[in-house]
Amino acid sequence: MSDQPDPSPVTAPYDALLLLSFGGPEGPDDVVPFLENVTRGRGIPRERLEEVGRHYFLFGGVSPINEQNRELLGAIRRDFADHGLDLPVHWGNRNWAPFLTDTLRDMAQAGHRRILTFATSAYASYSGCRQYRENLAEALAALDAEGLPLPRVDKIRHYFNHPGFVTPMVDATLAALAELPEDVRAGAHLAFTTHSVPTASADTSGPPEEHGDGGAYVAEHLDVARLIVERVRDETGTDHPWRLVYQSRSGPPHIPWLEPDIGDHLEELHASGAPAAVMVPIGFVSDHMEVKYDLDTEAVAKAAELGLPVSRASTVGADPRFVAGIRELVLERAAAERGAAVERCALGRLGPGHDVCPVGCCPGRVPLPAAAGADSPWAP
Repeated sequence: MSDQPDPSPVTAPYDALLLLSFGGPEGPDDVVPFLENVTRGRGIPRERLEEVGRHYFLFGGVSPINEQNRELLGAIRRDFADHGLDLPVHWGNRNWAPFLTDTLRDMAQAGHRRILTFATSAYASYSGCRQYRENLAEALAALDAEGLPLPRVDKIRHYFNHPGFVTPMVDATLAALAELPEDVRAGAHLAFTTHSVPTASADTSGPPEEHGDGGAYVAEHLDVARLIVERVRDETGTDHPWRLVYQSRSGPPHIPWLEPDIGDHLEELHASGAPAAVMVPIGFVSDHMEVKYDLDTEAVAKAAELGLPVSRASTVGADPRFVAGIRELVLERAAAERGAAVERCALGRLGPGHDVCPVGCCPGRVPLPAAAGADSPWAP
């Protein structure tokens, strides 16, 4: 018998929420070990990792992501309490403390048996969804080897088109436009940025029926970008030119990745006579290192070199509307698990995503077990 109380009726069958994120170093001594965790199995020499880690050292060896996750964790807990949801919220990372396996072990030992996972990645892709599911499977296998009772772990659907994510991004884009000089504001181009991935990975993102040129990964980002452009036009009366661009490429040059890079795009805008640009990082949930360095440092420096006025929209972070959206997604999934009819909130053209990742969704190069999907070893 577990000492854990029965789940709240509105969140049943779930008895806990897991906030699952990437993790980041919290001091100079953490940087290389963190990067070793991120690149484990790829055979990258330590000297190369030290070179890659130079942008962390510019910030004192501290990634903003863990502190931002602490803020989000606290905001979720307060929101749940304010709305009468008695659902414990725990936090685990893929690549740095608190490590996912440790957190899941603590949850299992505390008696949690139905866990819902919220990952800080809004879109379909291998690195943004399937890899998190593989990490969950690896953690569950470790608990199984320790003889612990295994909880059932599910994952909240992709939320790129949920109003709780889109609406704060619209307001952030409007605020960034307002930061530009008035004489260039109306002609500013919107550069919607997200993490570049290998084109082969993008093409196989999402369910098999969505595989193709760019797959679900590109389609979902384009849908969000269109939504923001339309809302900005409604608010300002201006139809800003826009493009989806990419950043933070980390792979070898001989492997094709999604393009154009944000730096190359800024050069193209300047050459075409664009008066200004707003960078809108729709691919990211918080202002972590890939936003602070790749955009606020490298891209801003490139724009200054070109003489192109730029501003950058903030990410959703712990915006109360985003936090409320997380609560709505939890209640939606809980109701669906109880067999209730649910209204799945989604904006744009694509509609709400699947609750359970189907077989063949966002495959990796090497087949590995993944939790919270139709192909999970622990599928009900």
